[in-house]
Amino acid sequence: KALKNSAPTGRIALLCLDLDGFKAVNDSLGHPIGDQLLKIVAQRLRKCLTKTDLAARLGGDEFAVVQCGSDGDHDGGLLASRIIEAVSAPYVIEGKQIIINGSIGIALAPQDGEDAEVLLQNADMAMYCAKIDRRGSYQYFSLAMRMRIEAKRSLELELRRALTEGRLDVHYQPVVDSNGNVRSFEALTRWFHPQSGEIPPAKYIPIAEESGLITALGEWTLRTACAAAATWPRDIKIAINLSPRQFTTGNIVQTVISALANTGLAADRLEIEITETVFLENNANTISILRQLHELGVRIIMDDFGTGYSSLSYLRSFPFDKLKIDRSFVEGLGNTEESLAIVRAILMLAKSLQIGVVAEGVETANQFRILRSEGCEAFQGFFFSRPESVDKISSMLARCNRQIAQAA
Repeated sequence: KALKNSAPTGRIALLCLDLDGFKAVNDSLGHPIGDQLLKIVAQRLRKCLTKTDLAARLGGDEFAVVQCGSDGDHDGGLLASRIIEAVSAPYVIEGKQIIINGSIGIALAPQDGEDAEVLLQNADMAMYCAKIDRRGSYQYFSLAMRMRIEAKRSLELELRRALTEGRLDVHYQPVVDSNGNVRSFEALTRWFHPQSGEIPPAKYIPIAEESGLITALGEWTLRTACAAAATWPRDIKIAINLSPRQFTTGNIVQTVISALANTGLAADRLEIEITETVFLENNANTISILRQLHELGVRIIMDDFGTGYSSLSYLRSFPFDKLKIDRSFVEGLGNTEESLAIVRAILMLAKSLQIGVVAEGVETANQFRILRSEGCEAFQGFFFSRPESVDKISSMLARCNRQIAQAA
């Protein structure tokens, strides 16, 4: 109706709003509080509109706003900014403070579509891109955006096919001690596309996360790596990365139990690596899952330690077996005093808590020597070996010993 009334010279801006963090509120505080939150959001949204604007809830935590007589980018962007500011202000419901924000996509008529269905589809696509690029922001629809989304969807389909047809591989990177003995291998998924060659993990892992494919991919990696590790010497462990999505979909504890039973790998030879982003959605559920894994005998490692804003609080919440010093601090060793000070602090903290430490991203003999002199006992990085296929395990074991000998 708004499109018809605006013809032939009027312009329309359609804004699609999605609430970031609403699912976590529903899951942790319950649907009644979630419903109250939606009502308050609607009230705040109404206050941002003029008499000629229209607003509606599309379903779930999505809203649409039609801005009639829009002056294109100027008016649409101003309204989007007002809405995001209003939605992002703190809420207090039944004595509980709630913080969420909103992402908005904007499509303009007639240039982005002359009928409601196309315009809504394009605004939704712009909103999706805003959520990916920077939550709590807005974006305008563009043809380049459509091409980007279509390319991602195509890559997702290719990844599904690769997983189904067994065209993925697992490579292994060693973790060594100060004497050059390999203590464990980290399992890293690799994808070699028949036409495009190797697809970087940084390109396909986010797609797997967004699509939910990460659960199937993670299970396949776990089973494949456990089967390989079961053939190695018993003193060598295998480390597997778990994504935040795997803690909210499927049953990761049962998956681990099944993988260990089917491969015959002892639970104390399996190490699970997580980053602190795992805790952001449902802290209590995450802790419960980690405790169940720990009770099985599985070792839990905090990856990328020192880069998150609340890493220290998580050390108090769960008894981690190891910390991995983030590569960004290792990279600066020998160049900045700040990096050395941070590494020293992490090593001292870990020692006082009786937690093991691995320095990742070790690429030079000098970095290794500094870390060893500071008391670090385990190392991982290109200086010792790049991730290699399972048939290169023997050569990696010999190479690590040689590298240690040369550095000494």
